[in-house]
Parts: sequence; C-alpha cells; structure tokens
Amino acid sequence: MKQDHQQLLKPEIIKTVSGLALVARVIVDGYLNGVNTSRRVGSGMEFSQYRSYEPGDDLRLLDWKMLARSGRYYIKQSEIETNISVKFILDASHSMMHQESDLSKMDFAKIIIASLAYLAQNQGDAVGLFALNDKKLHSIYPKVQKQHFNRLLSELITIESEGKWPENPKDSVKLHDRTHKELIFFVTDMYQHSEELTSFVKRLKTLRNEVVVLHLMGNKELDFDYKGTITFEDLETGNRLKVEAKEARKDYLIAMDKLMKSTKNELLANNINYHVFNLDDPIPEVLRFFFKTRNNLF
Repeated sequence: MKQDHQQLLKPEIIKTVSGLALVARVIVDGYLNGVNTSRRVGSGMEFSQYRSYEPGDDLRLLDWKMLARSGRYYIKQSEIETNISVKFILDASHSMMHQESDLSKMDFAKIIIASLAYLAQNQGDAVGLFALNDKKLHSIYPKVQKQHFNRLLSELITIESEGKWPENPKDSVKLHDRTHKELIFFVTDMYQHSEELTSFVKRLKTLRNEVVVLHLMGNKELDFDYKGTITFEDLETGNRLKVEAKEARKDYLIAMDKLMKSTKNELLANNINYHVFNLDDPIPEVLRFFFKTRNNLF
C-alpha cells in the first residue's frame, strides 16, 4: 500500500538516520511516480569510469558486456554523473527553531535536505552538506558513493539550532569548488540582523554554478494570524516585544511584503533562484526545483 509521507513527519521518526531515510525515500518515490520524468543517464557523453553495482542503482546503467566477460555487475559512469556536485548549506541559527504545529523550521529543513540528497544521489550526483552558525561549522564534502548518503544523514540529525548566523563566515571559501559544476541549495529563514545572509548567498554565485535559496516561512509569519495581546521573543537575542495583534497586523504585513520583495529582487538580480517555502506547502514541490536548476547547468 502506498505510504503517505505526511504520516511520517514526526519528531521521533526524523531524528534517526533510518527514519529520515525512510521519509526521504517515500517523498521522492511518490513524487517520481506522479510525474512523467525521464532520467538522464549520460547517453552520448564521454565515458569516465566503471564502478561496482550497488542495490538501488538504475539497471539501465549496467554494462552488460562487462558482465558477460567478468561475471560481475558494473555501472558505466559518464561525465554527466560525475561532473555535478549538489551542496546543501543549512542556516543553523537559533531562529530556525520557530515552530508551527509539531515541527520546527529546522525539522522541515532536514526533511527537505534529506529528500533532495536522496534524489540527487539517485541521479548519480555527488552530495555534500554544510551547516553554519556563529558557534559551529558542519562539513560533509560531496561524494558519489551510496554509503555517503547515510553519512550525510548521520551528520544532519546532529545539527542543532543555536546562536546567530556569522556576520562574516571565514570558512565560506571552503564551500566553493570552482573546478566543477555545482548546484547549491541554501535552506534558511532569511532572518538577518543586517545583510549578513544576503551578502553570504551572493558570494556563493559563480559562472559555473546554480544557487537556489529556499526561504522557509510559517503561516503565522506570513499571515500574522494572532489575536489579542501577544509577546514576541527574538530567538537569537532574547529581546521581547508586546503588541496588540489587531493593531500591529497591517503594518507588519506591509513591512513583510516589502522585505520579501526586496530580497527576491536583489537575489534574482544576481542570478540566484529564490523560492519561499511555506511549512504547510507539500514537501515534494521542492523537488521540481532540483530538476529545473540541474538542467540549467547543461
């Protein structure tokens, strides 16, 4: 029976490697079964190397002549499989702990990254993960091997939201690989004190890569769906502000709309893809951005 990924979106499931892998697989397989998509297997591309067949590999990539000669299963890789690195950069600042319903923004970010990494790996791409705040940097450099996906998930579930986004990340230079084509997903809530996030993502863009910003927002943040007198707390500074929701709503919505349009226009002007992802949006929707931006690299 087909399993609905929504039933799996529970903290106790996504906080384990096996649980997060299951969620990713259900989301991706469900999406691929529902769309008419054709996997690029590198036909006509220059031959690169052989590697041993692993469970889950596309059988269309098997080299049957090698099987006949050696009795062993080999995958014939082409440049299209080995030439792309898919990197995920996660905003691990404390504001990502904003929660609506049962899951936080950080929880959703981990589900999105796990799903995209599973999809990318099945495409034959190298996947890597970086997570930043002003206290810690997590680094998993891109690799193609299937066991690397579990290593990425192992690191992903250990990431905690704390501190702030670093004003000038010294290690950001390590995130670049200017010798290969790259697809970079930056998953963030775009909560910044000045322009530190916008400046950072603009430095990621090169002539050889595609950069996608996935801006996570909750319904209450977008609609300011509050009533009565509310006290808001800045998760990163601890500052508190008490407001009357009805009086504050109009000004808030105007300011939020202006800020999001300004952010979008600035990023698009720098050839950076920008998408607002509502925590209530269907998670498989983000997968189509993968195919769209990946195709732009060719």
